[in-house]
Amino acid sequence: MNHLDTDVLVVGAGPTGMLLAGDLAAAGLRVTVVERRPHGISNMTRAFGVHARTLEQLDARGLADELIATGTPITELRLFRRLSLDLTRLPSRFAYLLITPQYEVERLLERRAQSTGVDFRYGTELRGLSQDADQVTAELTDPDGTPLTIRARYLVGTDGVRSAVRTALGLPFPGDSVIRSIVLADVRLAEKPEGLLTVNGAEDAFAFIAPFGDGWYRVMGWNRNRQVPDSEPVELDEVREIARRALGTDYGMHDARWISRFHSDERQAPSYRVGRVFLAGDAAHVHSPAGGQGMNTGLQDAANLSWKLAAVLRGDAPDPEALLDSYQSERHPVGAAVLRSSGAIVRLAMAHGPLLRTARALAARILNTVPAASAKVMGMISGLGIAYGRGTRRVPDLELREGRLYELLRAGEFVHIAPEGATPDLPASPTTPDRVVRATWTDPDRRSTLLVRPDGYTF
Repeated sequence: MNHLDTDVLVVGAGPTGMLLAGDLAAAGLRVTVVERRPHGISNMTRAFGVHARTLEQLDARGLADELIATGTPITELRLFRRLSLDLTRLPSRFAYLLITPQYEVERLLERRAQSTGVDFRYGTELRGLSQDADQVTAELTDPDGTPLTIRARYLVGTDGVRSAVRTALGLPFPGDSVIRSIVLADVRLAEKPEGLLTVNGAEDAFAFIAPFGDGWYRVMGWNRNRQVPDSEPVELDEVREIARRALGTDYGMHDARWISRFHSDERQAPSYRVGRVFLAGDAAHVHSPAGGQGMNTGLQDAANLSWKLAAVLRGDAPDPEALLDSYQSERHPVGAAVLRSSGAIVRLAMAHGPLLRTARALAARILNTVPAASAKVMGMISGLGIAYGRGTRRVPDLELREGRLYELLRAGEFVHIAPEGATPDLPASPTTPDRVVRATWTDPDRRSTLLVRPDGYTF
């Protein structure tokens, strides 16, 4: 296979693509990332929240503490002025929602990917692809429009909602627009909001305000009475009006440096794998911004896929096809669940008429008074409650004699936890014994063994 240009070609240099690329390169593989945009991380970002499970994944890569320093944790999530979720109850060392702009996540992931030897090619656009039993051939154009061909063992499309990879595969992207004419603006505020994250829905509008941390705020809003095409210009007065309707005040918004209008879809590709080509992140699923799960779900797609591709490419997987197929069987249901949960939140926010508003009030009351119900919702939104069947569940950050579990996972390998002096034999797993980190329970009375996958789930 020495005619190949790279082991894995990643199309799209957003957070999902960069985490995936960094993992694969850290595993010793040749990785190329192509991105149609020119180089430069933009602050025009929609994502602001990093949930607990994503922070755990970043912790397993030595990045969580640095990211936390760029933002502010919030321990209570308030929605619709009635619903309050106490995030301190999350079973994680990251029992909060970190408010930090997406570009801070991208900055750390790009730096890591570069340090592990990823070959970045910006201004390079995918025009088509083909594949056979051994390789994928990508036809691209470089920054000056010159045709370029890259051959790889596998290709992963992380190129967003308008994915060129998904289009080249001929995959449908079924779904609908769940909400139209959302406005975004970066503004200064004369009055500081009461809380770090400000969000509420009224009868005909909802609004969200989050800080960049440098004196600028991102405002997102929607007005039921003004549904216009994305191409319709947005003025700051429209944003102010939405905020007043939904929040009761516009906090003295002024000096907008950027304003835009967009619509939000609920869509999911039927398959995340077609032969040697995979989809992840928004290329595979897109949904409303409610709950802040978009970037988080994409990063967890990458964490699930990267170790599986690495095991196959390094020759460690006894059944390569079954292991790669498990990406679809594990992550596709998660994408569908996120569509349902984020859709439910936005529909409650858009509740119109007495029956729907009563339903919203009832849902808020149940979640405020029934701990099991709120725990389930928080588990879904935070990602901590996601499991891949009964036998494959998230493992918390255990304290072991060799250190914290998520510190040991930074090697990118399986972690085998056993009692002191136990036999070194491993259960059947898609890896070789020399790629396993050995660890010991701190409790001498604990006699069980546990094999933890590189993505922090039981095997």
